[in-house]
Amino acid sequence: MSGYGVDTDDWRPLPWSWAAERLLANRNYWVTTVSADHRPHSMPVWGQWDPDTDTFGFSCHPDAFKARNIAGNPAVVISTDDTVEAVSVEADATPMPDGSVDGFVARYVAKYAEPDGQEAMDVFIRSNAMFMCTPVRALAVIEREDEFATRATRWVFPG
Repeated sequence: MSGYGVDTDDWRPLPWSWAAERLLANRNYWVTTVSADHRPHSMPVWGQWDPDTDTFGFSCHPDAFKARNIAGNPAVVISTDDTVEAVSVEADATPMPDGSVDGFVARYVAKYAEPDGQEAMDVFIRSNAMFMCTPVRALAVIEREDEFATRATRWVFPG
């Protein structure tokens, strides 16, 4: 990440736990996909970071641009909505494995649903396409003057 200060003696990489905390706490995420004709498509979604597996899950209508784009190209970018302490995760999206659906839905409903709407949200999420995004690489930057040039960090995941 040349130009971000990582080549100076002042650079201190952020720990992955810093990024994971922000991914877990974030409410609205940006998911970017790429169409068959190489056009990017980016929309905010609700989703859930799973700190136990370091994966991100989200759902959308089966005919949504996101779902159609992922069917042709599984490469996605998931970004937090915070531009001061920004985290961007490049990942591969796949249909949610059956063994992961219940855990994802439970975490999603707990995060987003009001107590009297949990059952309806559970049914709604299960009626949509659900995706699991496995990180390939992640980037973070703190956009505060005293940290911008000293904290930019990139993580690469085994795969």
